[in-house]
Amino acid sequence: MPVLSEEHRYKLLKLLHENPEINQREIASALGLSLGKANFCLKALIEKGWVKMGNFSRSSNKKAYVYLLTLRGIEEKASVTREFLERKQSEYEALKEEIEELMDEARSLDNPL
Repeated sequence: MPVLSEEHRYKLLKLLHENPEINQREIASALGLSLGKANFCLKALIEKGWVKMGNFSRSSNKKAYVYLLTLRGIEEKASVTREFLERKQSEYEALKEEIEELMDEARSLDNPL
């Protein structure tokens, strides 16, 4: 899904999994997206078969929806979670190395001789 970065895809699938009754305005706010883009992304997830949408039967507002991850959606969430974790771990390792180099440089500046 090129419309969403890996991070946004991870966060959106996680958000829907944890809060199936969330509305599009809340999704947009949580992900820092426009309402239109949130709607577009939800439709894309539905078209891919990762999410199914249904009316929230307990709501007095019959326009309220529930977003449920399908089995394929749960598999995609697991896959994107692993990919996201691997990328974050790699970024963390690179950042640790950079911090160590900066600390060495700072120590050498503190004790030039």
